[in-house]
Amino acid sequence: MATGGADPTGSGQQASTPGLRYPSNKKTIYDRNLNRSKNAELSRAAFAYLFVEMISYAQRNVRDIAALEKRLNEQGYPLGLRLLDLLLSRSSNPLASIRPTRIHTLIQWVAQTLWRHLFGRPADALERSATDATQYMLYDNDPMVSTYISLPREMRGLNCAAFVAGIVEGVCDGAGFATEGVTAHSVGDQGSQEGDAAGAAPKKEMWPDKTVFLIKFKQEVLEREEILAKGAG
Repeated sequence: MATGGADPTGSGQQASTPGLRYPSNKKTIYDRNLNRSKNAELSRAAFAYLFVEMISYAQRNVRDIAALEKRLNEQGYPLGLRLLDLLLSRSSNPLASIRPTRIHTLIQWVAQTLWRHLFGRPADALERSATDATQYMLYDNDPMVSTYISLPREMRGLNCAAFVAGIVEGVCDGAGFATEGVTAHSVGDQGSQEGDAAGAAPKKEMWPDKTVFLIKFKQEVLEREEILAKGAG
């Protein structure tokens, strides 16, 4: 009777046990320098292919657009958690490598550092809600995640920037600024495609995919912000 460790091929070699395989130089991806790919860029064609496949995967067993956007958000969230520490550790400026402790500092970091890393440019605008102190709005006039997406008529309400919203949410939560959620909303001028009463040709919207990312912090974050402001004063 053959024993459990015998080699069924008869080669006399012990069967290999399943598990993590190491390359011949005994180094893994964890041994690489974090700054090795600091300035590396992914081609847009490669990104478009990967992102379309991600959307196709997220579409499985979803019943409506809201559920699909939620899945895209969940796909981006873990990236945000990791990008925060990665970008802070890569900073050559000691002051810039300090984890944000105030809301304004965090939001500026997202609009500048994070956006430059992801899209090669800063966000187009940043505002705080005049009616709700817990809400901030981050604007992107031409989100790259919407550039190569062609939606069928029944899915016109889908905003694929929900994936980026998940990244932003992960950054905020990872920095200790708990959120109620981060959502992406299309704000392109829908009426610009209609001609005027005189029958003139419709005007083409300059930024048809313009998106606002609504960041809503939990009340406890605002309470902590007030305490820090009093201490600084």
